[in-house]
Parts: sequence; structure tokens; C-alpha cells
Amino acid sequence: MGRLAAATPVTTARVRRRAATTAVTLTMAGTLGFGLMTPVASAANGPCYDGRCKTTVSAPKTIKVDSRKFGFGKLKITSISSRSVKMSAANGSLSGSTSPGGTVKFNNLKIWVKSVSGSKAKLQLFPTRY
Repeated sequence: MGRLAAATPVTTARVRRRAATTAVTLTMAGTLGFGLMTPVASAANGPCYDGRCKTTVSAPKTIKVDSRKFGFGKLKITSISSRSVKMSAANGSLSGSTSPGGTVKFNNLKIWVKSVSGSKAKLQLFPTRY
């Protein structure tokens, strides 16, 4: 009986430690899991929402971006030819075009036209500081 009485507090302490370790683990997993879900929430608005993406488009095409970050919520690719890609944003207040290999900058979003093939353009978007 002496063993049983001595073993009970040790077992209880182990259970408490295990419960505390589990609570810390779950808290950390929840914290880390929330951080991992943040990009998923942005992805729900489209892969280019944060201003960082590579995409192939044909005109007309609208790409959703974060209006709080860039000052407009939709980037519109209006036409694509072998010589130029035309685009606009902010309901037409911002517009521009460039040949393949060139860039257009609307506020703090830069759009690089990597290449054009037929009626499709490969674009890369990335945010700038200013």
C-alpha cells in the first residue's frame, strides 16, 4: 500500500505535466495554424490579391487585388497583341500599355509583361514600396 500511495502523487503530477504540455502544444498549434491560414484567406480573393503572382491571361481579364494596399481593387487587361498589352485600373483612371518584356506601374503595383504568345500574355505582379 505504501507503493500505491507513493505512486499516486507521481502519477497525478505526470498527468498534470502531460495536460500542461498538451495545452501548450495546442495553443502553439492554434497560433501557428492561424498564421498559416492567412494566405488562404487572401487566396479566396484570387491568387494575385496580395500583388504577388505569376499568371497567364487572355483579354479581357480582370484580376482582383487588395484595394487598401494598391488604391484600386481590379486590374483589367483590356487587350493583348504581339506588340502590346493594354491594361487599366481604378475604373479607367489609371491606364497603360507596354510591349512584351516591359512593365507598367499603377500606384505601388508593378505589372511585368514577361511574354506574349498568340492572344495570351504571361504576367508577373509584384508590389513596390512607392
